[in-house]
Amino acid sequence: MTAVAGMNFSIDAWDPGYGSSMEAEELGRSQAEVELDVEVPEAEWAPIDPSAVTPPEAVLFVDGVRRIDARVWIDDPEGTNSASIGICASYAAGVVCCCEGQAHVVGTDVRRGLFTVAPQADDIVTPAGTYIAHRAAAKEDKPLPVVLSSALQEQLALAEEETAIRARTAGHARDDLLVVDGPLRGRAHLDRAVGFIKSHQTTYLPGELNAMVGRLGPHQRTPVFLMGTTWVRHSWYLRLPSAGGPPWSGVVRVEAAPHLGRDQVAELANVTQSVLGRFASVAYKDSRAPQNLYPIAGLERDLRHRLGDQQFVYRALRLAAAR
Repeated sequence: MTAVAGMNFSIDAWDPGYGSSMEAEELGRSQAEVELDVEVPEAEWAPIDPSAVTPPEAVLFVDGVRRIDARVWIDDPEGTNSASIGICASYAAGVVCCCEGQAHVVGTDVRRGLFTVAPQADDIVTPAGTYIAHRAAAKEDKPLPVVLSSALQEQLALAEEETAIRARTAGHARDDLLVVDGPLRGRAHLDRAVGFIKSHQTTYLPGELNAMVGRLGPHQRTPVFLMGTTWVRHSWYLRLPSAGGPPWSGVVRVEAAPHLGRDQVAELANVTQSVLGRFASVAYKDSRAPQNLYPIAGLERDLRHRLGDQQFVYRALRLAAAR
């Protein structure tokens, strides 16, 4: 924090190209229904220090990347409608396992897809691979680009889930923790899984309890709470070790399945509290430190490489269109 002409201010450590770790200009109070008495009564809420827990044999991090390779126009062969726009995208999911003091990739899945609302759309075969057609339903209340982006995100989430299941089926460890980079939505049925949310656009806690999040010390967390929007999940805030900064610097929100009992979800929260901090990044190595955990950052780089050269892929699509 620096004082200039009587003004105190902090610099957000995140690269501005990624927005902010807390989008203050967009921050709004969520309309989610929140139950605060899950782990402790609301009147007893206070920062929770790490406790002695048995760490899992392995921590599995699952993440995905996506890239728009080209926008395409799909003609109506009957000539009754105007051409419909779609997107050709490459996306990949992967799992990195951290165990026995080292990290290694245990599964990847690279896919290419055509996303459109055109009913006549078909797969596009190119020298760079086949773009599988995924037809989305047009929605009057949403712009077409949002509909297509959501359809792509759904397929990426499915690829992440399938890759995580295959990695676990391989039996790499009997006892593990699965960390999903992003919300746990659609994957809450996975055992010993948590969602890891790096940035914040909405506040879920009432006044003073929300302010308490900004006062968490390194490795401290809030009590668990239950919240419901379009879906229900347990959640808690956790501060990763960081070099200081704004009040919410280094704060992440963790999600867990709604069906877990009080003791189960509290134990899971304690495990994340004792484990996740060891993977926190530092600012001189990562522009999204400390929230962009090292295993996730490394996996993202590996997956982007596996997507292939974007110019080669674009030329392959142009060749396929010229046939």
